[in-house]
Amino acid sequence: MTETIAYFCCVVAFAGFGYKLIQARHTQPLRRMWFLSAFGMCIAGGIMLLTPAIENAVGVEEPIGSLLNLAADLLKIGAMAFAVAFAHSLKLGEGKRIGWHTLLSWIVVAAEIALFLLSDSHRVGEHTAAGPGRLGWFVAYNVVFLFYGLISLLTFSIVFARFARHADPGPLRTGLWLLVGGGVSALGWTFWDVDDIYILATTGEVNAGEDTFSAILAALSVGLAGAGATLSVWGPALATPFRLIGTYRTYRRIEPLWTALREAVPGIALDPGPGMPGGVEFALYRRVIEIRDGHLALRPYFDPDVPPVAEAEARKAKIPEARVPATIEAAALAAALVASEAGRRYAPDDVPAAYLDEPDIATEAAWLVEVTRAWRRSIVVGRIRDRARESLAVQA
Repeated sequence: MTETIAYFCCVVAFAGFGYKLIQARHTQPLRRMWFLSAFGMCIAGGIMLLTPAIENAVGVEEPIGSLLNLAADLLKIGAMAFAVAFAHSLKLGEGKRIGWHTLLSWIVVAAEIALFLLSDSHRVGEHTAAGPGRLGWFVAYNVVFLFYGLISLLTFSIVFARFARHADPGPLRTGLWLLVGGGVSALGWTFWDVDDIYILATTGEVNAGEDTFSAILAALSVGLAGAGATLSVWGPALATPFRLIGTYRTYRRIEPLWTALREAVPGIALDPGPGMPGGVEFALYRRVIEIRDGHLALRPYFDPDVPPVAEAEARKAKIPEARVPATIEAAALAAALVASEAGRRYAPDDVPAAYLDEPDIATEAAWLVEVTRAWRRSIVVGRIRDRARESLAVQA
């Protein structure tokens, strides 16, 4: 199962990063996109080289078995180098020198090849062992890989986390956080080598392939990074069902307020028939319009003395400033419903009503969600409602 997941994530990464490179060649800096695509392809290639299917295909007899491990590790180093190069390119700008990490990467590659040759490592079944008297060199090989990976992936994750924190909500921010998730997963995958180093130092050999947990972290890293890098490809298709789910959730969240207004002014709601003719977006549009019509019908019953009292009560109750306007609106509406039940008018029927300036449905629906929350839960609204009932002698 783990191998299947790893294969799937690798295929997705190869296809996704390759397509991203082709798609962005006319709209994004080519060098930067090469860095990003090379990161995904290298890490996917490093995982695939150590899967049983590849080992069975090329064989593990010496020197193939050892060289397979070396190639996989060099691809992983390449992935880390390209990840940091992409992060620095995004931070410094296209065409800028990547700096110290490029030199460090080449030094690590040269050191790893030298340490690998000095260790005389070789395959023993499903394990890799150092040559006689060469264990220290093989441990050093793994330690260098570990520290380089931790430095590189920590740098990558920090840079993208900073970008993600300051990005506006939307696909870009989501994609950046997915890339951060891929970097953190790769960080855990690299840190897992501590266990391998301990086993190697105590037993003299280490598992040649990826263990289950390490493979899961690697597959997760490829999957998250691939998803973040290709969000612009699949994001719009996925956004539609999420938007519809959000719309339906908003529709249900303002239902209590709509129900109260419909009971007070039954004429605001026309029978839409079974289900949601026109879809959930049209149903939300209708519900917002019907709430607005109910508000208009109740305008003679709004007590002008309620808003200042509700504001004072809200501030006394230390309600967050952002929720004070909705609390005032909900309190005024609650008192108006009580006054409507008692037949107590405060203004003529043609009194003008104040609404948001040319609001769209999404803006007004979001406002009504806040009003509904306050109308149902706020202790301030409850107090205003109870006082209105007492003064107008209306039973609950």
